[in-house]
Amino acid sequence: MDQAAAMRENKKDETVSAARRKRRTGDVRVIAVTSGKGGVGKTNITVNFAYLLAKMGKKALLLDADAGLANIDVILGIAPQFNLCHLLRGEKTLSDIIVEGPGGIRILPSASGIQEMAELSKGHKLTLLDELEGLDEDIDFMLIDTAAGITGNVLYFNMAAKEVIVVVSTEPTSLTDAYALIKILYQGYRTQRFMLIVNMAKDASEARGVYQRLNNATNHFLGFPIEYLGHIPHDQNVAKAVKSQKLLAEKFPDSKATKQMSEIVEKLCRKGPDEYENGTIKFFDRSVVGSNGQ
Repeated sequence: MDQAAAMRENKKDETVSAARRKRRTGDVRVIAVTSGKGGVGKTNITVNFAYLLAKMGKKALLLDADAGLANIDVILGIAPQFNLCHLLRGEKTLSDIIVEGPGGIRILPSASGIQEMAELSKGHKLTLLDELEGLDEDIDFMLIDTAAGITGNVLYFNMAAKEVIVVVSTEPTSLTDAYALIKILYQGYRTQRFMLIVNMAKDASEARGVYQRLNNATNHFLGFPIEYLGHIPHDQNVAKAVKSQKLLAEKFPDSKATKQMSEIVEKLCRKGPDEYENGTIKFFDRSVVGSNGQ
């Protein structure tokens, strides 16, 4: 019995080590989903993407990085006992606060209405990095739902992630705010690979036109193109799913929006992230801690 128990412990240790090794060697895709303007459906898209990845057999961890105004738990209709605030205060570990969501996705919930979370300190960022790097769970994708805008937290998580998806709607203000975010990330932090999703579009033609306007601006004024991932059409089922606190992809798997999101997720899985200057892709870039002056 003692020998069997020891073998099980050794097997567990090997699994833990493999999970950590996977993150250190860059085999985990860390993607920030962000926007310059609120109300474009960014959080809803991120949560549904995590669910669709899980349906494809990928292990997904979802980080609610809107640290002061968290709402992933509201969308999913869950009430986590602990959240990111407890982790950063040193009261709980990462494994204590991670909860399971629909389809087996893992969720790292954040706090809402807590002032200290609105701008994470350098110490908070280092604590989060240490916890994530020491996480025992095996994951393939980590999706970061950032806040909207250009606050320090937003810039930090976008820089740390390396892969950035910008979500816009067809409203002109959404485009101008998205351009402002891209400009700051490029000029201040040399980020120049952005993927775009146009949400709530009337059709593919309208979405393509939105992309072309933003792409023309980044090409002309910043000197680089942005990549078009696709569009998600306006779909009445989205509002129905939100009101029922269920995921669109779970409640309405055959809806127009779900089908388009599935296509985007499949496209995302087919393409790998670019290699960076050091020849590797870090799980979470430690060098950005304190780069925004904190």
